[in-house]
Amino acid sequence: MSILCIGEMLIDFTPVSGMKNTYTANPGGAPANVAVSAARNGIRSGFLGKLGNDDFGRLLVSTLKNDNVDILLPELTDEATTTLAFVSLDEKGDRSFTFARKPGADMLLSIGDVEKVDFSSWDIVHAGSVSQSGSPEKDAVLLALKKAKEAGKLVSFDINFRDKIWGFEECKSEVLKVFPYVDLLKISEEELDFVGGRDNIPAFMKEYDIAVTVLTLGGDGAAVYYMGDKSAITIPAMKVKCTDTTGAGDAYWGGFLSSLLRQGVKKVSDIDKSILETAGRYGAVSGGLCIQKPGGIPALPTVQEIEGIISATE
Repeated sequence: MSILCIGEMLIDFTPVSGMKNTYTANPGGAPANVAVSAARNGIRSGFLGKLGNDDFGRLLVSTLKNDNVDILLPELTDEATTTLAFVSLDEKGDRSFTFARKPGADMLLSIGDVEKVDFSSWDIVHAGSVSQSGSPEKDAVLLALKKAKEAGKLVSFDINFRDKIWGFEECKSEVLKVFPYVDLLKISEEELDFVGGRDNIPAFMKEYDIAVTVLTLGGDGAAVYYMGDKSAITIPAMKVKCTDTTGAGDAYWGGFLSSLLRQGVKKVSDIDKSILETAGRYGAVSGGLCIQKPGGIPALPTVQEIEGIISATE
């Protein structure tokens, strides 16, 4: 059971509760969040991404090591600093971002870095759209997903659109290049335009031969679409008090992918609706636990915490 996550890892500067204009530095970045989530679920996890040769880069390396995530690119770069994201939270705990990334170290992942990776040793290879927003990273990640697909591995992708990084049309033009390699797709309500709207999800999946699409709906749970079926599996959300939604989608997806692997999924033909329902509920608990704590990676739950909740509600 293994998953390789590719792309950005960064520092989320998260507001400190009760202290105006005060932030704490939390490790984050969507693919790195998924890598740590999987590791905390007992899955062999790896991360491939560039970090800056600075204090923040060293903090992120230490974070990955503490969670036993394999670091495929341990060399820190002097060509750019580690990417920083400043998080703003509204009264409901929903977040928005401001990025310091002109460029950030994550954007420097190269084709040469990817060519050193043995994709045959990973069951799932995961990435997200932020990696497609700059060169040389976008070409490197696209090559990685292509190599994973050619190796017969499951390819996972999170659209994860950030309007402070780039515009909708530019993002869509790049992710359209990725979709032909994707087996497992995660989108949020705000990203439905990328797939032509909710009603068009089944047709979109058939067009790109995507096996599973998970639409996360915040407090309304998630909808899991399988093999282009018009009807989705509805997964309710945990009813909890939200402190901070940072990393919630990644906690969901890390839990979802971990559950697939725990259920023996190695290829698309291993998947059925029962497996997806189990994975969806597991992901919902993972996301529900995450939003009760501040920060990204610090809030990601362990397999013991998730299974404890599931056992208590059965």
